Amino acid sequence: MLVSISIIVGYGWLLFFTEWALLLIQLTLIIAVAAVLGVVAWIGCTLATTPPPKPVEEIEKEIRHGLETLEKEEHQEEGKQEN
Repeated sequence: MLVSISIIVGYGWLLFFTEWALLLIQLTLIIAVAAVLGVVAWIGCTLATTPPPKPVEEIEKEIRHGLETLEKEEHQEEGKQEN
């Protein structure tokens, strides 16, 4: 926290009391714009490279198949326990 406060005070001092104010504003703006556009590019790249999800029908089919398999296994185990 002390480091952050020191940076804020130093930034304010550079901005208001030195001849570096214009350069400081320009650097701040380019860093802010680059950060925002970097995030936008990252989101766009993620959207472009992520495969589409499976259709709901296919997921339902897999779930039904899994349930049928479990039911068959339960019936087989019950049959073994009775013998």
